[in-house]
Amino acid sequence: MAKSCSFDIVSEVDLSEVRNAVNQAMMEIRQRFDFKNSKSNVELEEKENRLVLVSDDEIKLKSVIDILQSKLIKRKVPIKALDYGKVEAAAGDTVRQYVTLQQGIPQDKGKEIVKFIKGLKVKVQGQVMDDQVRVTGKSRDDLQEVIAQLKAEDFDIAMSFTNYR
Repeated sequence: MAKSCSFDIVSEVDLSEVRNAVNQAMMEIRQRFDFKNSKSNVELEEKENRLVLVSDDEIKLKSVIDILQSKLIKRKVPIKALDYGKVEAAAGDTVRQYVTLQQGIPQDKGKEIVKFIKGLKVKVQGQVMDDQVRVTGKSRDDLQEVIAQLKAEDFDIAMSFTNYR
């Protein structure tokens, strides 16, 4: 019987790294002169897998986002895993924006990835399993080729490859 090889395509964000990036961003916001007497804040809501950004106006909110993104990049958290909501008015003349952290591959993106894998004409099978995609095949070389093709293609989600066997 031929040995079957596989790997999983997942989309996960390390919440501890996000928490550290939020803490670093808040420290920088408190120290910067242009945020003096500002109501700017970044808060991580772990249960909802989202960030809440609050600032005085949209210009300062954009600066808060820039600071946060730079801290996330330094901690190797993929920026593609952030889904920005719309900017809305909040209490006390401030604006608020919710940023959802992507955990898992959405069903429609999973189907798109499987369709892409089938279009490669490589002897592998892809299947959507809950919030991840499993790719199986007989040859490790075929799996390596699929990984390289997936890295080259842009699916607008942060993908990582795990359980390579």
